[in-house]
Amino acid sequence: MLRTTIFGASHAAEVGVTMEGVPAGMLLSEDLFAADLERRRPALRGETPRREEDIPIIEGLDAQGYTTEGSVTIKFRNSNRRSGDYALFEHHPRPSHADLVQRRKYGDGYDISGGGMASGRMTVALVAAGVVAKQLLGGVRFDTRLKEIAGCGDEGRFETIIADAAAAKDSVGGVVECRVSNVPYSLGEPFFDSAESVIAHLLFSVPGVKGVEFGDGFEGAKRRGSERNDMIINAEGKTLTNNDGGINGGITNGNDIVVRVAVKPTPSISTEQHTYNFERGEVAPLIIGGRHDACIARRAVVVVEAMVALALAELKLRVG
Repeated sequence: MLRTTIFGASHAAEVGVTMEGVPAGMLLSEDLFAADLERRRPALRGETPRREEDIPIIEGLDAQGYTTEGSVTIKFRNSNRRSGDYALFEHHPRPSHADLVQRRKYGDGYDISGGGMASGRMTVALVAAGVVAKQLLGGVRFDTRLKEIAGCGDEGRFETIIADAAAAKDSVGGVVECRVSNVPYSLGEPFFDSAESVIAHLLFSVPGVKGVEFGDGFEGAKRRGSERNDMIINAEGKTLTNNDGGINGGITNGNDIVVRVAVKPTPSISTEQHTYNFERGEVAPLIIGGRHDACIARRAVVVVEAMVALALAELKLRVG
């Protein structure tokens, strides 16, 4: 129902998103995007020094700023580019990054500057799509936060952990949790378009995401059914616990959707690593320069939320 296409690259002139299937009559203004775009900006010690204005350029609206049932395109200009930082990786690709696989798939002429399409820069387009999706969802509410960094759940220590990793020329990963309330009943299908599969499909599209779990996830596999079953306590289907994360049989049950996402440590680190150099034909030391986040998980919080919103908007449109 919603056809979403992102375009551009990290060091292209612009990045953006085109959405087809957006219902008519939705007001989309620049101010509407400001809060979520701000959540994505680098702000802490150890996060990338690259700064972009990220002012949305919205196309496809009528004269009053409303959607028209045609496509909506939202663009962001890239003004802070330093493509020269990435020339080395054409023959000495970064480990755990997409440099090698992208050039194998798209050819040696593919521009991997800034990570190309695999860059975290592309997530600005995902955030913009999420803003549109939230307008479509209406009263659905999101509470998304960083639950842990490098195995630590103490939010007060997060900035120090990121800064320490950056000082050590290293990086750390984290876990993001998204809770969604006021979700309508009956979204999703029993099998291939289950609510979980549609949400997870989009979450795994976010660069750096390596794991997705709903409700009590993998911890629930360690318990007995008598311990984790969600007892129904009223005629509306409210449950005493929410170990299934608001979804049964692929269909939303009216309780909060709870989904957690594992974000890997940033692969671009300044510590010397030994990895294959295609120009020399041997494993050789690599030191990565450029501007990189020591932890991408904090800035991924709003991106995770955007993709859950986009999935729910798609599911809502399917039921009318």
